[in-house]
Amino acid sequence: GILIPPSIVMVVYATATETSVGKLFMAGVVPGLLLGVFLMITIYIIARVKNMPSLPRASMAEILTAGRKAGWGLALIVIILGGIYSGMFTPTEAAAVAAVYAAFVAIFIYKDMTVRECPKVFIEAGKLSVVLMFIIANAMLFAHVLTTEQIPQSITAWVVDQGFSPIEFLIVVNIVLLVAGTFMEPSAIILILAPILFPIAMQLGIDPIHLGIIMVVNMEIGLITPPTGLNLFVTSAVTGMPLTRTVRAVSPWLLVMLAFLILVTYVPFISLGLPNWLGM
Repeated sequence: GILIPPSIVMVVYATATETSVGKLFMAGVVPGLLLGVFLMITIYIIARVKNMPSLPRASMAEILTAGRKAGWGLALIVIILGGIYSGMFTPTEAAAVAAVYAAFVAIFIYKDMTVRECPKVFIEAGKLSVVLMFIIANAMLFAHVLTTEQIPQSITAWVVDQGFSPIEFLIVVNIVLLVAGTFMEPSAIILILAPILFPIAMQLGIDPIHLGIIMVVNMEIGLITPPTGLNLFVTSAVTGMPLTRTVRAVSPWLLVMLAFLILVTYVPFISLGLPNWLGM
């Protein structure tokens, strides 16, 4: 989800490292689709092995009806990406436009929400925004201290002196991010670690967009890694399954994602092929 644009985590990385949001979005398309295919294949194999029941195949009429109903929601992606790449608005402005459009569709088209419920939605959005802003404020303060004390430069010099190769450095990066992902929220991790890792990657000749995709894939894995993987708790709540059972059930997909992380880390073309082809 956070690999395929529009992605808030990518916007956070772009902000922390002053890289192109548009290029990051494009760089996430191929890895996102590829990971989706990997997971679909895994689902198919497990469903066959366990002989899981399946619904009857949908008719073309049912597919078209479902597509028509989903059109209003899918148009949100077109508005966001189309607006950004056409230059109509910035990623920040795109968020505002998307919020207004989503509210209109939810209230007047799908009718999932009434006008009376809007104040409650605003309050919930405010609570979430406060938490995120608090994380961002502290992370920016942390980044300021790092910059003032020249800690990233010192770490970069030490890594270069140790003779780390890009391959060895990326192994360390993945280990650090995977450990951090089990305990922290993705945006916070990127805001804290990106200012440290980014200068070292630049010194070793690693593309900043490639590094961004590696970090996002790690964050994706962190969302399903115990003990604090957010998606594990969401899944447990939705299905009513105990958390321990959810953790066991996620194991095959976790292994697939770890294999995919290795592939993305050491085959930069997967991330950089599409933006380079588009001349970005």
